[in-house]
Amino acid sequence: MEAIEVRGVKDKGIGRHYGLKSLHFASCLLVFFLFSFFHSAQAQTIRNANNASVATIESDGTVRNGSNSYIGKIETGGDIRDRSNAYIGKIESDGDVRDRNNAYIGKVESDGTVRDRSGAYLGRVESDGTVRDRSGRTLGTARGVPQRHAALYFFFDFFK
Repeated sequence: MEAIEVRGVKDKGIGRHYGLKSLHFASCLLVFFLFSFFHSAQAQTIRNANNASVATIESDGTVRNGSNSYIGKIETGGDIRDRSNAYIGKIESDGDVRDRNNAYIGKVESDGTVRDRSGAYLGRVESDGTVRDRSGRTLGTARGVPQRHAALYFFFDFFK
């Protein structure tokens, strides 16, 4: 890309303004998609109540512990796999959480509320990523992590 010089009159003086020669539309789209990909491809950090990093969840669902070791994955369809790629459970599109035997073990509601198999309130993942237990105490934060993924990490024993 080459810069072109544009001269104009500004405050009774001559100023110089530089702009990029017009880019082809397809080039603009490519730059936009590349920027979007690299921006969204970053891992999001899960922190405990002391603000220490305890895990990351990458954009593809890969879960790593605080030492950056692979500990599992939440696949696009909701299947949950452990470090050896064995199926250990699922989070369904309606938020129901099931174990490896397809037994219902809880639910993550659309507002971030988390319930156990009997419907008892376990806690909540707030929209800002703050995770609170049933007493309202902060368990940690998961800013930028989808609420359901954060709930799986904090409230169900898939990644411990």
